[in-house]
Amino acid sequence: MPRTRSLAWSELKIGVLTILAIVIVAITIFMLTGDKGFFWQRYPLKTRFANVAGLKPGSPVRVAGKEVGTVTGIDFAGEQVDVTFEVNKEIRDRITDLSVATLGSVSLLGEGAVDVTPSTAGTPVPEWGYVKTGRTPAQIADITEQASQGMAMVNKLVAGLSQGQGTVGKLLTDERLYMQLQDFATTANEMARSVRQGRGTVGRLLNDPQAANALEASMKNVEDVTRRLSAGEGSLGKLLKDDAFSQSLNAATANMRTLTDKINRGEGTLGKLVTDDSVFKRLDSVTSRLDELVNRLNQGEGTAGQLLKDKQLYENMNRTVTEMQSLLADIRRDPKKYLNVKVSIF
Repeated sequence: MPRTRSLAWSELKIGVLTILAIVIVAITIFMLTGDKGFFWQRYPLKTRFANVAGLKPGSPVRVAGKEVGTVTGIDFAGEQVDVTFEVNKEIRDRITDLSVATLGSVSLLGEGAVDVTPSTAGTPVPEWGYVKTGRTPAQIADITEQASQGMAMVNKLVAGLSQGQGTVGKLLTDERLYMQLQDFATTANEMARSVRQGRGTVGRLLNDPQAANALEASMKNVEDVTRRLSAGEGSLGKLLKDDAFSQSLNAATANMRTLTDKINRGEGTLGKLVTDDSVFKRLDSVTSRLDELVNRLNQGEGTAGQLLKDKQLYENMNRTVTEMQSLLADIRRDPKKYLNVKVSIF
């Protein structure tokens, strides 16, 4: 009998130790999994990526950076890849149809992870439902490829500079361009030296106090003019400040507009001249006749034309006028000679 009790107690101790070991293992697993929970506390979801570089089963799933699950499967879906993962049911209301899944990384070594943005405004995604996919960030391979392309462009640029391509390349390889640049620098130095010595307008302005004082006086005059304008002095100042003057100007403008409108409507003599074709035609007819008369005079037609063109007629008329003037002068000197009146009585 004692031997039988001893065996039972030994078996009991083994069972107790086994149970304790199982409890310790369960606690350890729970502590390692953290917020992932046990299998009965998780539910499955899916997402789809064009490339899952660095992602594998067992990779973490994070919501707002907090690890809440793991990747359980990766399968092809046509040209893309379906990723199945399980997350804790406690965050079901944070993974909705407004959430976005992206491919992240755990470290710089390229270990992948699935990052899901939380959104409580939408409807929770059901089990085995798809979480929308966002833009996948650039991977290390992409960055390396871009860096390689950048280095290739730099090498090409350096090669072009070495061959004298472009302005910088010519500056590095063309001695004539270098000499021109050196001449330009020399000219600039001479100009700066001339300015420092007070030569030229700029030099005098910088070095001659009298020129600076004159410029300052001019600025003061401008300031005084602007001050007077602001104060409403002078015609321009009144135009800016005096409402009555402005109204008068507006009235004059309105009158001018009214006069222009009347002319456009054909009112008055000037309006008829501008708009009435008959007045224009009569004026054109008078002008044509005047041109014809002038042409006939220039051609020597008529008495006036012959007087303008016939030199002999002009000389005869001039001689007749001269003789008439001489006759009148003789009559004034001796009127009895020409006025002899006899009276006879029968």
